[in-house]
Parts: sequence; C-alpha cells; structure tokens
Amino acid sequence: MMQFSDWDILRNLLMAARWTILLSLIAFVGGGILGALLTFLRSTRNVVFTRIIQVYVEIFQGTPLLMQLFLTFFGLSLLGIEVSAWSAAILSLTLFSSAFFHDIWRGCIDALPKGQWEACRTLGLTYLQSMRYIIAPQAMRMAIAPTVGFSVQIVKGTALASIIGFVELTKAGTMLNNATFQPFKVFAFVALLYFVICFPLSLLARYLESKNHVTR
Repeated sequence: MMQFSDWDILRNLLMAARWTILLSLIAFVGGGILGALLTFLRSTRNVVFTRIIQVYVEIFQGTPLLMQLFLTFFGLSLLGIEVSAWSAAILSLTLFSSAFFHDIWRGCIDALPKGQWEACRTLGLTYLQSMRYIIAPQAMRMAIAPTVGFSVQIVKGTALASIIGFVELTKAGTMLNNATFQPFKVFAFVALLYFVICFPLSLLARYLESKNHVTR
C-alpha cells in the first residue's frame, strides 16, 4: 500500500477539482446558449417548435443524467462514433442543463404580465423588438437567481462523469481511496471541496433572489 500524507491526498484532489470546475463551466455556458435558443424558439408560439422542444425537455428532464451519460458514451460507440469520456461528459451535461435552463427562462417569461405583450403590440413593435427591449430585460432580471442556483446542480452532476471514466473530483477520490484504503479521510476531503465550490454559489443565488424581491 502506498503511503500518502494528508497534503498528498488534498493536492491530488485539488488537481482533479480543476476538471470538475472546467466541466461545470463548459456545461453552464453551452447549456445556457442552447437553453436560450430553445426558449427563443418556443416563445414564437410556433406549433412545430413547441412540440419538438416539449419532447426534448421531457426526455432530458425525465431521464437520469447517469443514463444520458451511458447512452452518449456507449451508444455513440455502437453507432461507430468514437467519443472520449471528456466529450461525452460535455455533451451530456450541456444537453441536460439546456433543458432545465429552458424551463427556468420560459417560466420567467410566462410570469410577466400579459399586458407587457399587449403594450408592445400597441406600440407597433415587432416580435424581436418586443423581446429585445421589453420582455427579455425583465425576464432576465427574474431569471438570474434560479440560473445561478441551478449551477450548483451542474457541479454536482459532474460527479456522475466518473462512471464513464472521466477523472474529475469524484473519480480522483475513488482512485485515491483504492491506493490508500482510507475512505473516510479521502471522501471527507472530496465532500469538503464540493462544499467549497457549491456553497458560495448557493449564497450568491440566495442573495440575488432576496435582492430581486426587494427591487420588485
């Protein structure tokens, strides 16, 4: 059995945590872009877009992220498309995140008084002008807090990427546990690092939510 000091364990976990943070950021940005596109298309009230997006959201919200990772990593390989664990994790988390971002942002748009749309039509604004100048700014103000709050779920979701062999914080913890046979110590460090990443985001989400209530 290899001998690891507490610092050796923590240092290795910190190195792996970089990949957890990077994967979370990519999934957040990618999911945000795709989620914004879905929200924009659905808000046009086009029947075809609405049906397709409804099915998309139901699939990615109604199935476990773990299954989505398996299908992306192993399923694409069966189709002759070789993907790395890194690519599969990015794709799965991006699609998963986009479905939830879409729901958050669509809910914020729907929460606006119907009179806002009527006022836009009265002023003779086009759909794009209405979204840009009236609807989107108000909806974005409401959406900031839940969007930041969901980023915590993305960070936690990256832990499942360890199942397909991607070496992030959880996978590194498992590997170190196998080398040191000190599960309590290793996974206590893992939990501590997740807490250090997620707790500030939770605090920020609560602060933004309280600030939004005050400014209404």
